[in-house]
Amino acid sequence: MWTTENRRRYDRDELRYPSDLTDDEWAHVEHLIPPAKRGGRRREVNIREVLNGIMYVLSTGSQWRYVPRDLPPRSTLHDYLQRWDYDGTLGKIHYALYQKCREQVGREASPTACIIDSQSVKSTEKGGPASIPKGMMRGRKSVARSGIFWSIARAC
Repeated sequence: MWTTENRRRYDRDELRYPSDLTDDEWAHVEHLIPPAKRGGRRREVNIREVLNGIMYVLSTGSQWRYVPRDLPPRSTLHDYLQRWDYDGTLGKIHYALYQKCREQVGREASPTACIIDSQSVKSTEKGGPASIPKGMMRGRKSVARSGIFWSIARAC
């Protein structure tokens, strides 16, 4: 909820772009970025600017070719995005921020329960025993297996 107390906290007017990371946000993420590879040339690009460029593209929805000139080149941004996706860095960043958000609202860092709605779980054609009848779900107009929990419990 927007109040006069927390409005200053979320004010991004002093940043170059609203998608740029503040110093506090960068402090949460900086240690999760992998160091430069050993050997070869030294890293010439500022990693914070790379992350600012990626955040610019993701938050504005603009195309890579329209990245502003004061950010790293689009090929650099795209290469780092692909590399971090491949090596799991993006997943680590997401998980760390996810845990911090849960702790801020007073929950445990990791959820302890999961609910699967059997009406929305689809199975493959080959999955499960053939004795489980397929039924048409009229509300969703999709085919689902009615005994999904029975087959999962039986497999365990």
